[in-house]
Amino acid sequence: MTTARNPATRVFRAARVLVTVRIVVLRGCSHSAAAGRSGTVTIAPIDRTDMADIDKQYLDEVFEFLYGGIPEGFRAEVVEGAVQMSPQRDTHSDIITDVLFQLGARFGPRSKLKMDVRLDLPGYRNGFCPDIFKLSDDAKKGEKGRWRYQDVEFVFEVISRETAANDYGKKKDAYAAGEVPVYLIADPYTAKWHLFTMPKDGEYQSKLSLDFGQPVDLTDTVLGMTLETDRFPRD
Repeated sequence: MTTARNPATRVFRAARVLVTVRIVVLRGCSHSAAAGRSGTVTIAPIDRTDMADIDKQYLDEVFEFLYGGIPEGFRAEVVEGAVQMSPQRDTHSDIITDVLFQLGARFGPRSKLKMDVRLDLPGYRNGFCPDIFKLSDDAKKGEKGRWRYQDVEFVFEVISRETAANDYGKKKDAYAAGEVPVYLIADPYTAKWHLFTMPKDGEYQSKLSLDFGQPVDLTDTVLGMTLETDRFPRD
């Protein structure tokens, strides 16, 4: 039987490593000898280093598929191993553009501002694509030419109905675990913004929530600026 060349199979090929264990033949017994007779073997769990490599392989496989398979008008990312996809709405786009222009005016055209670019975070298989994130001026790409979360100074996310729980929950926790100094959420459905700062021990120690129209005071953070929100549209 001929197997169809379905690109989605690349995702499941990576997933198969989940059930892989390393079989260690007891000392003094060669692999060839062990194959010829019954004996006792030790099944050792995969160590943390190997699990990290497996997680990276999984994310690489998933993103390889997503890069060629995301429908137009949608964005996708991987949160704790699950692919999350949401549509890009006008309101969403308008808020992102507003913030991007303000950041560009403050830091200049050569600043490292990224939109919808893969960013791997601590935790189980987290490969996010933040709406906007800002890197430090001296940030350099790490393994496989990707940006490192350790160099991220600021993350901005606009809430979508389909993935709001992630932005407020799992993603916030991952940004805190990665000690991202400033995490800002804009929620066009409640017309509020939420600012999280001072990450410590996997949690943000400071949170401030105000209505759209109130400026976001970031003068005491690494950004050293104020973001205006009076032009943020509601949804």
